[in-house]
Amino acid sequence: MAGIEIRGLRAAYDKADVLHDVSLNVAPGQITCLLGSNGAGKSTLIRAILGLTPPHSGQILLEGEDITGLATHKVIARGIAAIPEGRRMFPKMTVTENLRLGAFQVTDAALIRQRLDTVFATFPRLAERRDQLAGTMSGGEQAMVSIGRGLMGGPKILLIDEPSLGLSPLYVKENFRIIKDIRDQGITVFLVEQNVRQTLAIADYGYVLSGGKLVAQGPAADLAGDEAVREAYFG
Repeated sequence: MAGIEIRGLRAAYDKADVLHDVSLNVAPGQITCLLGSNGAGKSTLIRAILGLTPPHSGQILLEGEDITGLATHKVIARGIAAIPEGRRMFPKMTVTENLRLGAFQVTDAALIRQRLDTVFATFPRLAERRDQLAGTMSGGEQAMVSIGRGLMGGPKILLIDEPSLGLSPLYVKENFRIIKDIRDQGITVFLVEQNVRQTLAIADYGYVLSGGKLVAQGPAADLAGDEAVREAYFG
């Protein structure tokens, strides 16, 4: 199982600092969550890991190897997949076509078919609608496609950015159950979210980001009642 270690990360857009000396560990085989309100810097951290926003200083280690600033396609080739905020479907492509895009680095046709079968077993609703255009599906169904697409690459680590955004409570509950199942299959999960209660219910360990700085960390069960968590969200 793979994990990520982040050491003293600082990132900025132009001259505006967004992350200030952030250090955290995404433990192998666990769900590690990063909580924080809008503008806290959560998505910037995801972009830094993926090489989309190179940090000004600090290190990002994958299984002990420094991947700081590595090109995005090389980060993905090392076993990291991302489920982006807002799902980012190709609306005029079918469910199956969207899923296949997640395996763009896989050349073995049999392996791609096997992974498609696994995704359809995980999401029976997608199996029923495999030929439907993604743009005609509900937000919750598109979220399933997005997660399934991430799994198609056979990742060691899955970065999931705001999976509850814009979804009904029913779909939020279902998708969080699936994220927990993904962890139980041996895939390390780094879950970036605003939904405190649902996230801490499935996470093993968590961090709280406020104003680009970590203000709390600990086992998820302990964070649920932490004053710093309430302060970061509600002031």
